[in-house]
Amino acid sequence: MHPTSLTTLADVVGGRLADVLDPEAQVTQPAVFDSREVVPGSLFLALRGEHTDGHAYAEAAVNKGAAVALVTKPVGVPAIVVDDVLAAMGRLGRFLLHDAFGTARVVAITGSAGKTSTKDLIAQVLPGDVVATPQSFNNEIGLPLTITMATAGTDYLVLEMGARHIGDIRDLTRIAEPDISVITNVGTAHVGEFGGRENIAQAKGEIVEALQPGGLAVLNADDDFVRDMGHRTRGRIVTYGLDEQAAIRAVDITIDGHGCPSYTLTTPEGSARVRLQFVGEVQVHNSLAAAAVAREAGLDVEQIAAGLSEALPRSRWRMETTTRADGVTIVNDAYNANPHSMRHSLNALASMTRGHDQRSVAVLGRMNELGQDERTAHEEIGRYAAELGLDQIILVGGEEAGWMQQGASSTGATAVHLPDQDAALHLLRTTLQPGDVVLIKASRGVQLQQLAQALLQLNPSSGDA
Repeated sequence: MHPTSLTTLADVVGGRLADVLDPEAQVTQPAVFDSREVVPGSLFLALRGEHTDGHAYAEAAVNKGAAVALVTKPVGVPAIVVDDVLAAMGRLGRFLLHDAFGTARVVAITGSAGKTSTKDLIAQVLPGDVVATPQSFNNEIGLPLTITMATAGTDYLVLEMGARHIGDIRDLTRIAEPDISVITNVGTAHVGEFGGRENIAQAKGEIVEALQPGGLAVLNADDDFVRDMGHRTRGRIVTYGLDEQAAIRAVDITIDGHGCPSYTLTTPEGSARVRLQFVGEVQVHNSLAAAAVAREAGLDVEQIAAGLSEALPRSRWRMETTTRADGVTIVNDAYNANPHSMRHSLNALASMTRGHDQRSVAVLGRMNELGQDERTAHEEIGRYAAELGLDQIILVGGEEAGWMQQGASSTGATAVHLPDQDAALHLLRTTLQPGDVVLIKASRGVQLQQLAQALLQLNPSSGDA
């Protein structure tokens, strides 16, 4: 974080100093909301959650070296007292980005699926000093927190922007006005919250409405909702995808035995071959979005292709692929799930075993926030998994898993419905064979990554695939 005195911080966030001995002491390190992550010079955020109150940890944070705590009440240690910690962080983020170090270009990314992988790819292919959203810190807490990780030497800030309601992204762009806005797709994630894809598109499009003239909107040409957002921006537009009219295209796509795509990247300036180290054909689109951003940064097509080919997955539980010593491959894609991402992950599983003497095993849990369409959506995923001809389909959990089983059974396929992870672990422990590829996917609340981790502990891995 740009070194900032406590006096200046208090003024910026609209707060007052409490229990501060040296008002000119400086915050020099990023903000944190977990006292265990404090380092000397940190800004500690006392956030209130469902199960804990950060104010109870302010003293521990300061004792560990935090320069000050951002609080809503005095806590007996150096603090800045504000009415609302989140609102104060928004003001701090905007100050740091636009006043303290105004040279960093902001790349903002949204979409129903693929935001995090696209962010990881963009962050690795851009030149210079790049700061990117850690994990999926893409809301009113994570976005300003990410900004505090930047310094005066930062060239690019790559920021995910998530939304559960119309207006959420607009609020985030008021903190970090984008220079480049990327939209991956409009799917069905959080459709129960929004009430339909049209409303999701309305919310996602706020990210291109925030562009100033001269900014760049990077739009998925293969998604009708996204392509139609061009009229909502004052910025320039570049499209990407498989569509022949897209400016940034992929042709001659192949998938290797590990599920990683290769393709020829085609731009108005030329073409070059890319071999991704990310699993799943959906990563072609994510990497094309990254290519469009890198092109705007001045890289030529050979440099872009090399950067994409060298980039590695950085975020946990998103097609995280590990092969055990006995040859069983675990694909942990349990960070989140919706019908769109489920299909892509199931396609990747099928491609990893197609033409090989390996069995494909899908272990699936419920998808959250689908609203009135939840039963139909789960049945369709069960049916889709069955139609791919997977060797084994295991559905874990309550009635949503039962709906997926009904969908699979409607095709004549056999699918196993188990009540919980323990039952699934027991079945997999007794039936997995060397060479099997196991996909584990569900919405985050299901915590199915625990099953993936338990499977790896049964037989320590010999290395990542």
